[in-house]
Amino acid sequence: MSMSATAVAHPNIAFIKYWGNKDQKLRIPMNGSISMTLEGLETRTKVAFYPEMERDQLTIQGKPIYGEGLERVSRFLERVRRWSGNSEYARVTSQSNFPMGSGIASSASAFAALSLAASTAAGLSFTERELSRLARTGSGSASRSIPGGFVEWQAGTEHENSYAFSIAGPEHWELVDLVVVISTQPKETGSTEGHKLAPTSPLQDARVSDASRRLNLCRSAILERDFEALARIVEQDSNMMHAVMMTSQPPLFYWRPATVRMIRIVKKWRKKGLPVCSTIDAGPNVHVICLQEHSKTLKKRLLDIPDVEDVYTTYPGGGAYLLCRSSSGESEG
Repeated sequence: MSMSATAVAHPNIAFIKYWGNKDQKLRIPMNGSISMTLEGLETRTKVAFYPEMERDQLTIQGKPIYGEGLERVSRFLERVRRWSGNSEYARVTSQSNFPMGSGIASSASAFAALSLAASTAAGLSFTERELSRLARTGSGSASRSIPGGFVEWQAGTEHENSYAFSIAGPEHWELVDLVVVISTQPKETGSTEGHKLAPTSPLQDARVSDASRRLNLCRSAILERDFEALARIVEQDSNMMHAVMMTSQPPLFYWRPATVRMIRIVKKWRKKGLPVCSTIDAGPNVHVICLQEHSKTLKKRLLDIPDVEDVYTTYPGGGAYLLCRSSSGESEG
């Protein structure tokens, strides 16, 4: 008899970024971070444990995955097996409605959905905090895709105290994240490798030591719904992270000419009075944050800019949730 579960999770956009780990294995971050969970983009993952299987199997977007991708998921499932006492291997099937590996937090939604699906299928009943800790071990930013709305991940010092929690629900502020897709190509250097390079930048210490100031400013801006204050700190924090990337050894250049063009255009719009700002994760794509009342007009303007492939409209979203579970081995509804 197989045990299976299907879960859904959303990616998130970090307003205060996570870059660099104190503990690579457990993904304990150098600094805390704040994000918004993104309704409109999602990863749906099914995990089924079978007694007759000899190894884990992974399918993403309909394609079988081998090598490091499979090994990373197997290492993650090993934790679930250890905690649940279930020694069976699993078949994992995952589907996302947005490009993977291009700097739109696909690993965040993927490991958040995997955490909930795998732990449920293994018979574990985890709290949100426990799920956030589990998700973090697969992908640091996945810890922030377990809760909903506006989320803070406290850095902590060990596994027990490094987890994320909501500081405000999705209904708190009608922000929109217009995800401007400049490239859907997977990045040359993934975030996991990038985090390892962070200490090689002479700017990383300054970024980390200033993090509590930025966290306080960002948290206050969200709680007070102060867009101008949010815009200033979000853009400064994004630039600081990319400055670390660009000055690491070897340097990481995720921006493309179109990325820089977008940054300049958004700044020009804000100077003219539009409440809008930009932030960029580890990739070339730009997240344009605005108020809901301006989102349709801005989306049209963004789509008219050369080299913009697509624009996704996303809103503050809910946390990871279970779609269905089964212990019969029959197909789920």
